[in-house]
Amino acid sequence: MKAAGVKAIKEELNSRSRQELSDLCLKLSKFKKENKELLTYLLFEADNENLFIISIQEEIDLEFENINRKSYYFIKKSIRKILRNTKKNIRYSKKKQTEVELLLHFCKKLKKFDPSISNSIPLTRIFDREILKVEKILNTLHPDLKYDYETEIESILEL
Repeated sequence: MKAAGVKAIKEELNSRSRQELSDLCLKLSKFKKENKELLTYLLFEADNENLFIISIQEEIDLEFENINRKSYYFIKKSIRKILRNTKKNIRYSKKKQTEVELLLHFCKKLKKFDPSISNSIPLTRIFDREILKVEKILNTLHPDLKYDYETEIESILEL
């Protein structure tokens, strides 16, 4: 089966009743965990972005505590998983400020991580790549926010 385009889906949704839309959303949430997470964000967390950011930061902190530190191979796999989950949550929000906040929190935790990431080239590259991403996003933000985040980046780099 070929998926319909966004325009066709939008037109079809506009022609449906309120009850049918509710049923469609519930069916959609039963198929994939990501669909359910997106609906949860849109229904419960989109109104309070700060609370959403704090909850994701707490998730990041918890995941960093549970990393298997036996070898850099396991550390790298765990770090990639944390980053993948963080980016998934960023996609739900689609707000640049939220993206910067979460990526900076991730980078801060990664920089403070013990054993040091400086002993692992792949981990250092992950860190550098995310810092570059944040700096690229900063160019699209308001100058006051840009300045605040730039000072935060500098403090992270000094760790």
